Amino acid sequence: MPIPPRTYGAMQMRLRESLITRAFVLPIQEFIHIQGISSIALLGAAIIALIWANSPWRDSYHHVWEMELTLSKIQLPIHAWINDALMAVFFLLVGMEIKHEIAHGELADIRKASLPIVASLGGMIVPGLIFLALNWGSPGQRGWGIPMATDIAFSLGVLGMVKGLPAELKVLLLTLAIADDIGSIMVIAFFYTGTLHVRGLFLGALILLLMYFLNRLGVTRTIVYVVLGFAFWVAILQSGIHATIAGVILGFMIPTSPRLTLEQFEEIGGGMMDQFRAARAAGDSPAAYRVLGSFDQLLDATEAASERATRKLNDWVSFLVLPLFALANAGVSFSGGAGGLLSSRIAWGILLGLVVGKPLGVIAFSAAAVRMGVASLPRGVSWLHVAGVGILAGIGFTVSIFISSLAFDDYGHLMEAKTAVLVASLVAGLAGYFALRHEAKLQDVPQPAPA
Repeated sequence: MPIPPRTYGAMQMRLRESLITRAFVLPIQEFIHIQGISSIALLGAAIIALIWANSPWRDSYHHVWEMELTLSKIQLPIHAWINDALMAVFFLLVGMEIKHEIAHGELADIRKASLPIVASLGGMIVPGLIFLALNWGSPGQRGWGIPMATDIAFSLGVLGMVKGLPAELKVLLLTLAIADDIGSIMVIAFFYTGTLHVRGLFLGALILLLMYFLNRLGVTRTIVYVVLGFAFWVAILQSGIHATIAGVILGFMIPTSPRLTLEQFEEIGGGMMDQFRAARAAGDSPAAYRVLGSFDQLLDATEAASERATRKLNDWVSFLVLPLFALANAGVSFSGGAGGLLSSRIAWGILLGLVVGKPLGVIAFSAAAVRMGVASLPRGVSWLHVAGVGILAGIGFTVSIFISSLAFDDYGHLMEAKTAVLVASLVAGLAGYFALRHEAKLQDVPQPAPA
């Protein structure tokens, strides 16, 4: 994705006076916003974790992440701080993205959203059923939610590597993945939550009410909501619900519409410029500076709080939070050999669920929706395109590994699940890339002119 326009505009102003911005900041921003770079960072962290966990220093890998760290009187292992706290920031972005899509994006129009929503249902139900068919009645049964997830960053990164695809296909995959995220969040909240503690839930509800009323009263100071948001995360952590759900809920609390439209800004700002010019002409500097102060508030009101938060957090999540998560969670050891993995029903359930169940569910449910008239294929999108999107949806990676850590306490089962997720994501990524590239090449072949 390109540099956000407001961020780029601010840097353009700094270019005139800052050598650091010209020499370092702008080139770095342009680099990290190249499509797919964040996926490469995530993949690189996963590869480092695998090498580390299978090196002579493998013991240090597990020791580092099990070290206890105390912050604000909360003591957790480092991997728990990453999985529970930093990943809550990731899910905060997910929550804002979902809310934006529902309010202003593809999910706002049910006619456009119907196909990816139905496709995502198939992409969750069929893999879950395949996993349960192989693991019903066994200790691995609890992992049925693992093959239901889709990794947005990786799937879109692979899609972006294929040239010549219709733009509608990216929208289809993005909307499907977001709908998939909604399903995964619900699965985590309802099926991977331990014992509930009413006191934590009650405190969390009070904090949410306070944030709601402060927003209605027009309080816009970021620090206020950061402090209350952290307090809400602590309350959810103590309630028994997985703490990352706090991020999703907070994401839905953040307004997605600016307080002023661009038309209102133009109307109000035009009058304020007249006042500024008049004050300057009269030599009234205090009046001119008062107008400038008003402009600060006016400009701030043209950006939705969710857009501002996304601009500020997105790079940190893409290049710090998710790579750290991969580094702490993707380090599976292969010292036990492949024999146990090949006989593992957990591994086969995840592998078949993601690689076979995902595309099968996406295609079958999409075809049923189109046949019943509930949805229609976007312009320029063929059924082979839909199949390719279904295959890419099998890249579970981040969320699938995350659910694996919630599903299994047993170390052996957890390693089987993580290994299967990594293998399935690699297979799905390669298969989806070559399938879509083949379809793109077919469409580039010139058709013979009619006789």
